[in-house]
Amino acid sequence: MSSTKTDMSRAQRVADLLDGAGADVLLVTSEHNVRWLTGFTGSSGIALVGADGLREFVTDFRYLSQSAEQLDAGWERRIVPDLPAAVPELLPAGGARLGFDDAQVTVKAHARLVELLGEDVTLVPAAGLIEGLRAIKDAAERERIQAAATLADAALTEVLGRGLVGRTEREVGLDLEFTMRKMGAEAVSFSPIIAAGAHGALPHAEPRDVAILANTLVVIDWGAQLDGYASDCTRTFATGELDPRDEEVYNVVLEAQLAALDAVRPGPTGKDVDAVARAIIDGAGHAEHFGHGLGHGVGMEVHEGPRLSKLGTVALVPGHVVTVEPGIYVPGAVGVRIEDLVIVTEDGHDVLNGLSKELTVVD
Repeated sequence: MSSTKTDMSRAQRVADLLDGAGADVLLVTSEHNVRWLTGFTGSSGIALVGADGLREFVTDFRYLSQSAEQLDAGWERRIVPDLPAAVPELLPAGGARLGFDDAQVTVKAHARLVELLGEDVTLVPAAGLIEGLRAIKDAAERERIQAAATLADAALTEVLGRGLVGRTEREVGLDLEFTMRKMGAEAVSFSPIIAAGAHGALPHAEPRDVAILANTLVVIDWGAQLDGYASDCTRTFATGELDPRDEEVYNVVLEAQLAALDAVRPGPTGKDVDAVARAIIDGAGHAEHFGHGLGHGVGMEVHEGPRLSKLGTVALVPGHVVTVEPGIYVPGAVGVRIEDLVIVTEDGHDVLNGLSKELTVVD
């Protein structure tokens, strides 16, 4: 059981946003948002944050001891059999505007809230309020993400030492998962992608029971979950002498990735940085072979804000942690992706991954 004590200033930061969101109190139900706000890591918990200092945490009997251990001293803790039913009695008397996450709350759950709260309480959609705060990582969060990335690098290095050629994609993927867990990861960020040859042209390829051949490219996309935070990285390796076409594709992706990295700093939007990599790939004649965005935020979840894509309108600021992962995917022929996880700093960025991006041969 992992304990992650949080700073009560996070609750105040949420409270400071309530008036602008048109709410007096925010109901927090998402597991990741509850953990970020309170430190509680269990699967059954809700939190209420009010502009007037209300700080209520509600869970059930299963988490009696765990919540006592993990919650910051500033939270009032209640143990109840039915979490939603406890909400009305915790709200200010005389009615309130209750913000809720309309991107997470189901239609069924919303209907029950309406029934429980009655006419005195107005439900106010407030999706993204906490996610916007979570997107800017504090020093402790950045350290945890760095630790997860370092562990993931070490695990892949160990797996590559056992070779690739002749092993199936699935064997390599399972080996990588086990090695990360053996090194201390609480989970994987996602099931590793191991894709050799033409299979690499599928951006989200699932490992197959097919042996990896010599003289081809292998895309490996993996990440570790450690102390509540994720990492994400991709490298593409050679298993011997390559077709000149494949090596050319690799070099184009590497050029695009390095150029986009140079553009990561406070100020540009996600769309701006995406355009840097896209211009290079488009100029090499592969515009139709780079169909996904350049990157995304990473934190407690492996996909968070901000987005680095054609739709990325948020300007980068210090504390954002994002991936930079251009790729070229030629159906039936070849796929290459190169990805780094980076922190936006006051004057640029820091790369969290340590593995070389020069084309590396692994037998």
